[in-house]
Amino acid sequence: MNLIYAALAFLMALIFGFVGVTRVGSWLIERRNPPIGEFADIDGARIHYVHVPAPANAELPPIVFIHGASANLRDQMLPLRPLLEGRAEMLFFDRPGHGWSGRGTNNENPSAQANTIAALMDHLGIRKAVIVGHSFGGVVTSAFGREHPDKTLGLVFLAPATHPWPGGATAWYYNLTTMPVLGWLFSETLTYPAGALQMADATTCVFSPNKVPDNYLSSASIPLVLRPTAFRANATDVAGLYRYALATAKRYAEIKAPTVVISGDRDKVVYAHIHSVGLARDIAGAELVWVHNLGHKPDWIATDLTVGAIEKVAGKNIDLQAMARTVEARIAGDAYGAGRCADIKVPQAELAPT
Repeated sequence: MNLIYAALAFLMALIFGFVGVTRVGSWLIERRNPPIGEFADIDGARIHYVHVPAPANAELPPIVFIHGASANLRDQMLPLRPLLEGRAEMLFFDRPGHGWSGRGTNNENPSAQANTIAALMDHLGIRKAVIVGHSFGGVVTSAFGREHPDKTLGLVFLAPATHPWPGGATAWYYNLTTMPVLGWLFSETLTYPAGALQMADATTCVFSPNKVPDNYLSSASIPLVLRPTAFRANATDVAGLYRYALATAKRYAEIKAPTVVISGDRDKVVYAHIHSVGLARDIAGAELVWVHNLGHKPDWIATDLTVGAIEKVAGKNIDLQAMARTVEARIAGDAYGAGRCADIKVPQAELAPT
């Protein structure tokens, strides 16, 4: 019996030790990555955003950027704001539960998050905008275009995740985190230390075969996702994506806005041949831009092409296919992560329309 008590005491000490490490680690992350924008209460969620007002001679319409899983507003703002500032009004924000935004009580799926974005636009006086979504932000972008057509001037999807994929599996730690009690305990003890150890390697595979930009993790404040509440919000988003896509992908034909989809044929995060091909198939008039040897981050690696896509859906005459060839020439020799980051293989039978 004494051995049992000793084992339980050791287990409790271990748990409290990991809780302490996580609390201190989260405090340090927040100290190093403070909020850089303003806050607005949107239907009970405290949303953190950076609003770049329109210049008097703006040549482009307003642009709203929707970041992907594990990220925050800096992930798109850092590479794209310098190329567009002085040309358009821009809105960057932390999706509910990410970065410095609160989750609120009604942001558990992409449609609800699209509603929050629409309300934030109303709060800032943005009537219509081009919506730019990366990765998980792509499914939120699709929800916005479908459910808020009156606010949508055009859609740009960057390496999106929007359609059901083979088996619907996600990483085990996302599913574990969404479990009652056990998931809370996991996020409060192990996600910070384990995530901190794995983050650099995981980021290499997100960008692979392209190079991770210097100081990307710190400059884009990616460690913010390791805080327990943010990790739980992120896990809820990712773990629920397959069910949401099953229910809504059939409705993408309702989207009428001008649309561009940019994907790389070496994406190691999402099934580009399912999601991007599916969007181009389902949205009338959508243009699919394939970039050879591009990974999951066109917002950082193909910034010129991303801006060109924004310009095109805004009505400018842009040859995106020619721009894609220019990007390909620039990244043709990239082979970062070789041997460590496996390509996603899709069985031919799975490429049929869903």
